[in-house]
Amino acid sequence: MPRSTLTRRVTFAAAHRYRRPEWDDARNAAVFGACAHPHYHGHSYTCDVTVTGPVDPVTGFLVELPLLDAILQREVRDRFDHRNLSVDVPEFADGGLIPTGENLARHIAERVQAGLAHTGARVLRVQLAEDATLSSGWEAEP
Repeated sequence: MPRSTLTRRVTFAAAHRYRRPEWDDARNAAVFGACAHPHYHGHSYTCDVTVTGPVDPVTGFLVELPLLDAILQREVRDRFDHRNLSVDVPEFADGGLIPTGENLARHIAERVQAGLAHTGARVLRVQLAEDATLSSGWEAEP
Protein backbone atom coordinates (compact mmCIF):
# COMPACT_ATOMS: atom_id res chain seq x y z
CA MET A 1 0.00 0.00 0.00
CA PRO A 2 1.35 3.47 -0.83
CA ARG A 3 2.61 5.50 2.09
CA SER A 4 2.79 9.25 2.57
CA THR A 5 4.77 11.50 4.86
CA LEU A 6 3.75 14.46 6.96
CA THR A 7 6.15 16.82 8.73
CA ARG A 8 5.20 19.10 11.60
CA ARG A 9 7.60 21.71 13.03
CA VAL A 10 7.68 22.66 16.70
CA THR A 11 10.00 25.05 18.48
CA PHE A 12 11.25 25.26 22.02
CA ALA A 13 13.90 27.11 24.00
CA ALA A 14 16.00 25.15 26.47
CA ALA A 15 19.30 25.18 28.31
CA HIS A 16 21.69 22.30 28.85
CA ARG A 17 25.30 21.29 29.26
CA TYR A 18 27.33 18.30 28.23
CA ARG A 19 28.96 16.55 31.16
CA ARG A 20 29.98 13.09 32.27
CA PRO A 21 29.68 13.08 36.08
CA GLU A 22 32.47 10.51 36.43
CA TRP A 23 34.93 12.85 34.66
CA ASP A 24 36.58 15.86 36.27
CA ASP A 25 35.94 19.38 34.96
CA ALA A 26 39.14 19.40 32.91
CA ARG A 27 38.26 16.23 31.00
CA ASN A 28 34.67 17.39 30.42
CA ALA A 29 36.00 20.70 29.05
CA ALA A 30 38.55 18.92 26.85
CA VAL A 31 35.92 16.63 25.32
CA PHE A 32 32.84 18.88 25.23
CA GLY A 33 34.41 22.34 24.96
CA ALA A 34 32.15 25.30 25.74
CA CYS A 35 29.18 22.92 25.94
CA ALA A 36 30.54 21.72 29.31
CA HIS A 37 30.26 25.20 30.87
CA PRO A 38 29.16 24.66 34.48
CA HIS A 39 26.45 27.33 34.26
CA TYR A 40 24.82 25.80 31.16
CA HIS A 41 23.95 27.44 27.85
CA GLY A 42 20.78 27.59 25.78
CA HIS A 43 19.34 27.28 22.31
CA SER A 44 16.15 28.12 20.46
CA TYR A 45 15.50 24.71 18.92
CA THR A 46 13.56 23.92 15.78
CA CYS A 47 12.28 20.35 15.64
CA ASP A 48 10.81 18.78 12.51
CA VAL A 49 9.03 15.49 13.10
CA THR A 50 8.16 13.46 10.01
CA VAL A 51 5.66 10.63 10.24
CA THR A 52 4.77 8.09 7.60
CA GLY A 53 1.96 5.66 7.00
CA PRO A 54 -0.99 4.86 4.81
CA VAL A 55 -3.49 7.60 4.07
CA ASP A 56 -6.93 7.00 5.54
CA PRO A 57 -9.34 6.97 2.58
CA VAL A 58 -12.10 8.58 4.68
CA THR A 59 -10.17 11.49 6.25
CA GLY A 60 -7.33 11.88 3.74
CA PHE A 61 -4.86 11.97 6.67
CA LEU A 62 -2.12 9.56 7.60
CA VAL A 63 -2.54 10.87 11.14
CA GLU A 64 -5.13 13.33 12.39
CA LEU A 65 -3.42 16.69 12.90
CA PRO A 66 -5.07 17.43 16.25
CA LEU A 67 -3.69 14.12 17.56
CA LEU A 68 -0.17 14.77 16.22
CA ASP A 69 -0.23 18.32 17.56
CA ALA A 70 -1.32 17.10 21.01
CA ILE A 71 1.48 14.52 21.08
CA LEU A 72 4.07 17.11 20.05
CA GLN A 73 2.77 19.57 22.64
CA ARG A 74 2.97 16.96 25.41
CA GLU A 75 6.19 15.21 24.42
CA VAL A 76 8.23 18.13 23.10
CA ARG A 77 7.01 21.57 24.13
CA ASP A 78 5.65 20.72 27.59
CA ARG A 79 8.70 18.60 28.44
CA PHE A 80 11.45 20.84 27.04
CA ASP A 81 10.32 24.44 26.48
CA HIS A 82 11.96 26.89 28.90
CA ARG A 83 13.56 24.02 30.80
CA ASN A 84 17.10 23.15 31.72
CA LEU A 85 17.36 19.74 30.07
CA SER A 86 20.25 18.74 32.33
CA VAL A 87 18.23 19.50 35.47
CA ASP A 88 14.50 19.37 34.66
CA VAL A 89 14.29 16.33 32.38
CA PRO A 90 15.17 13.14 34.30
CA GLU A 91 16.41 11.24 31.25
CA PHE A 92 19.09 13.91 30.69
CA ALA A 93 20.13 14.53 34.31
CA ASP A 94 23.69 13.77 35.44
CA GLY A 95 24.36 10.10 34.88
CA GLY A 96 21.66 9.85 32.22
CA LEU A 97 21.80 10.70 28.55
CA ILE A 98 23.95 13.64 27.56
CA PRO A 99 21.53 16.18 26.02
CA THR A 100 23.20 16.29 22.61
CA GLY A 101 21.11 16.97 19.54
CA GLU A 102 21.55 13.33 18.55
CA ASN A 103 20.23 12.04 21.88
CA LEU A 104 17.40 14.59 21.95
CA ALA A 105 16.30 13.67 18.41
CA ARG A 106 16.20 9.94 19.27
CA HIS A 107 14.39 10.61 22.56
CA ILE A 108 11.78 12.77 20.81
CA ALA A 109 11.26 10.08 18.16
CA GLU A 110 10.70 7.42 20.81
CA ARG A 111 8.24 9.57 22.79
CA VAL A 112 6.26 10.62 19.73
CA GLN A 113 6.17 7.04 18.45
CA ALA A 114 4.74 5.88 21.78
CA GLY A 115 1.97 8.47 21.36
CA LEU A 116 1.21 7.20 17.87
CA ALA A 117 1.20 3.53 18.89
CA HIS A 118 -2.55 3.05 18.33
CA THR A 119 -2.47 4.62 14.84
CA GLY A 120 -1.09 3.30 11.56
CA ALA A 121 1.53 6.06 11.55
CA ARG A 122 5.14 5.79 12.61
CA VAL A 123 7.92 8.31 13.12
CA LEU A 124 10.20 8.31 10.10
CA ARG A 125 12.55 11.15 10.96
CA VAL A 126 13.29 13.81 13.56
CA GLN A 127 15.48 16.75 12.57
CA LEU A 128 16.53 18.97 15.47
CA ALA A 129 18.32 22.28 14.86
CA GLU A 130 20.04 24.17 17.67
CA ASP A 131 20.58 27.14 15.39
CA ALA A 132 21.00 27.95 11.70
CA THR A 133 24.40 26.21 11.56
CA LEU A 134 23.93 22.95 13.46
CA SER A 135 21.29 20.24 13.37
CA SER A 136 21.06 16.58 14.30
CA GLY A 137 18.78 13.92 12.99
CA TRP A 138 17.30 10.55 13.79
CA GLU A 139 15.84 8.24 11.16
CA ALA A 140 13.91 5.02 11.50
CA GLU A 141 15.54 1.85 10.25
CA PRO A 142 14.16 0.88 6.82
